[in-house]
Amino acid sequence: MRIHLTSVFVDDQAKALHFYTDVLGFVKKHDVPVGEARWLTVVSPEDPGGTELLLEPSGHPAVRPYKDALVQDGIPAASFAVDDVRAEFDRLRALGVHFTQEPLEMGRVTTAVFDDTCGNLIQIVHSA
Repeated sequence: MRIHLTSVFVDDQAKALHFYTDVLGFVKKHDVPVGEARWLTVVSPEDPGGTELLLEPSGHPAVRPYKDALVQDGIPAASFAVDDVRAEFDRLRALGVHFTQEPLEMGRVTTAVFDDTCGNLIQIVHSA
């Protein structure tokens, strides 16, 4: 068994697609109209056949309180592995990404947390 698909709830799918591809560097895998929304997934360019991230519309009534509570408590909705948290922090910050937690070393793990502009906090992490 392996993880095939996971998702983040986004306030605006077009805005999310721009951020997750043009800023973070993922690539679009699926973009299928589903009524007023889309089945919209991105993948890592390093593993195009790997786990897909669904940019899920935030339309369900339970989503807003859930997302608001996570953000208020500083809890990331997702965590992405990177080779160098400091380098990725510098790259993303130069692109205007707002970080809520600068790189933090905790033993063998380094993390940083940013706002994805679509209602979520996202963590980047590297384990030595």
